[in-house]
Amino acid sequence: MRLAAAKPGQCALQQRRSAGHLLATRPAARSQPCRIVKVSSNIEEREASTSSTTQQAQEPQQQPQPDSPAAQQDFTTAAAKFVAEAVASPIFYLVAGLLTIKLVSSTGEQASGILIAAAAPVTLLTALSKSSLGKQVQQGLEEKLPQLEAEAAALKQQHTEARSRSRWYGPQRPQLPAALGGCQAHLSGAVAGDYGFDPLGLSQQPEAFDRYFEAELLHARWAMLAAVGCLIPEALSLGGVELGEPVWWKVGAAKLQGGLTLNYAGIEGFRIAGKQGIGIIAACQAVLMGGPEYARQVGIKSLEPVGVFLPGDQNYPGGAPFDPLGFSSKPDEFVDQAVKEVKNGRLAMLAMAGYFAQAAVTRQGPLQNLIDFAADPVHNNVVGYITGTAVSH
Repeated sequence: MRLAAAKPGQCALQQRRSAGHLLATRPAARSQPCRIVKVSSNIEEREASTSSTTQQAQEPQQQPQPDSPAAQQDFTTAAAKFVAEAVASPIFYLVAGLLTIKLVSSTGEQASGILIAAAAPVTLLTALSKSSLGKQVQQGLEEKLPQLEAEAAALKQQHTEARSRSRWYGPQRPQLPAALGGCQAHLSGAVAGDYGFDPLGLSQQPEAFDRYFEAELLHARWAMLAAVGCLIPEALSLGGVELGEPVWWKVGAAKLQGGLTLNYAGIEGFRIAGKQGIGIIAACQAVLMGGPEYARQVGIKSLEPVGVFLPGDQNYPGGAPFDPLGFSSKPDEFVDQAVKEVKNGRLAMLAMAGYFAQAAVTRQGPLQNLIDFAADPVHNNVVGYITGTAVSH
């Protein structure tokens, strides 16, 4: 009761005296500096960690500034990737052609502007390959080259195996009879369209064979484009579209006479050099074809300086620019499509020879010749034109 009634200050004084008495009567405890130092160190670490966390929470996280080297490098890498993908896309060249037509039309179709526009593709690609951005594009491609080349080699091996399974290649392929110049021993059926025909022995040497095969493919592809290109303007004209001069072999003479304007598909203003004379058109053609011909001479790696890898060979380069639908990824279909290409190309070359002969004899276009033959096949044929009994419309 007396303790309970004591004042709080008296209780605290009494507790301190009791503690002092105990310390005085107890032997001195051994000091443990290691434990004290360790505890002090842990406390300091916790305080430092807490201070660092508090500072991070108070300060906003630093982001790369727009003008910092890291941000510029990220932008350059993204730009290089975009440029490489754009140059490899066929849509890029289609859009570039449409923009060129618009630009030429807006500048009054001056000859100098047209020549500059024609030279723009090669000039811009060359400038890109020499620029710092182009170097970044090349570096990105070089990093992926081992993987890309390995994939290309594997795909070529699949094509080789597909040719061994196809009936159009190898010793089992169809061949022309020896009496017609076929079954030549130096032709092994390794390429598309090889029917063993070489009666003059022009391709006995491997170098000569490669050169002639490349030339045949080039002429076949141009002939397929030309055979269709000669028919479409005439068909549009017969359908009522005003083209100026729809007959293919008369266009050159009409341009030489002057005053003729040629529009693509008869759409007014949809042209590049259609309003110019033969000289400007020829110059544009030379400039436009100069770049691709140079690239063809350089070889399959000609587009790598602008970040485009072509996995095929010189005759079938493949890749996005030349195989946008990915036919080469299906080996069996690819090797059969190559045979069809050569067959259709050879027919197109014969068709163009027929167009020339018809133009020289009938003085008309191929479509009008077909219409006349269908109207009177008895008289409007080769014999009728030779004998003078043909009745043309």
